[in-house]
Amino acid sequence: MKTKLKRAHNIFKITILLSGLVFLFAGFNTVKGAEDSEELFNPGEMITHHIADAHVWHLWDGAFGTIPLPVILYSDDRGIEMFSSGNFYDSHHHLVEYNGYQIEHGHIVPLDSGRQIIDFSITKNVASMFISVFLMFWIFLSVKRGYVRNVGKAPTGIQSFFEPIIIFIRDEVAKPNIGPKYEKFLPYLLSIFFFIWFNNMMGLLPGAANVTGNIAITATLAVFTFLITQFSGNKNYWKHIFNTPGVPWWLKVPLPIMPVVELIGVFTKPFSLMIRLFANITAGHIIILSLFSLIFIFQSIMVGPLSVAFAIFMNFLELFVALLQAFIFTILSAMYFGTAVEDHHEEAEVS
Repeated sequence: MKTKLKRAHNIFKITILLSGLVFLFAGFNTVKGAEDSEELFNPGEMITHHIADAHVWHLWDGAFGTIPLPVILYSDDRGIEMFSSGNFYDSHHHLVEYNGYQIEHGHIVPLDSGRQIIDFSITKNVASMFISVFLMFWIFLSVKRGYVRNVGKAPTGIQSFFEPIIIFIRDEVAKPNIGPKYEKFLPYLLSIFFFIWFNNMMGLLPGAANVTGNIAITATLAVFTFLITQFSGNKNYWKHIFNTPGVPWWLKVPLPIMPVVELIGVFTKPFSLMIRLFANITAGHIIILSLFSLIFIFQSIMVGPLSVAFAIFMNFLELFVALLQAFIFTILSAMYFGTAVEDHHEEAEVS
């Protein structure tokens, strides 16, 4: 046990050192070229560029620092078109027109205003989600193989790391909040927890995509929770919404205040899930990038080390936030499922 603790402590120290060096490099690379450019450094433009989705994956400046991604478009007159997003950039990485299309504010638009297109392109966020999904498949298939090999034995390797987390979600999130019917919701809760956590963590890497800081993605996750909640709702759930027990009759029939309030709550719950995850992750990225921007705004030898130190501190704080936000989204989803499948309890109505 002492050997394992010492090894874990050494790994933690090495991680801190490497993270500091990586984010020191990332900070200077993020705003590289600002001091060489004749134009005034614009921190807002730089931050927006790094937290927004894009049709290319920009890692660093240089000939091989940008990865073009597939563009897939559909229009009635041309059908399906597929080509590389690299065609929209010249050798100096300036935007150009290609095949009757151009990129405006991160979106592909046709030069012919009368043409309507549907964009199915693999953007940076989509590519990052594919990576996270493949990573989850690889990890949990490895965990599954560990269970097959170690039947009746203590878990080892990657299985020993993830098993306590899985058991925690089952025993401390699903069971207490959902009750006896927790098993049918457990696969979704585990999937949503690890998907959010993995993408939160990947988003902290230099040059990574801001997946969970994209409101379209957090909205989709919230919609999944909303649909599962509504389709799982039993008679008692809908009775609580439209005929709330313990409420005076005149607040339900002549003045349907309570049914309206409860019905609004049905939609505000997933809305809060969407906004909470989006706002917390995006805010963390903005703060870290803003701290790095101070180096080139003040151009002072005193500000540089302080900015990097605070950015590294914020990055480690974001490691905690990444886990916390995944946990909050999961436990709130479990609570909503619990209210939907809760068994009927007799309550005296105030009449």
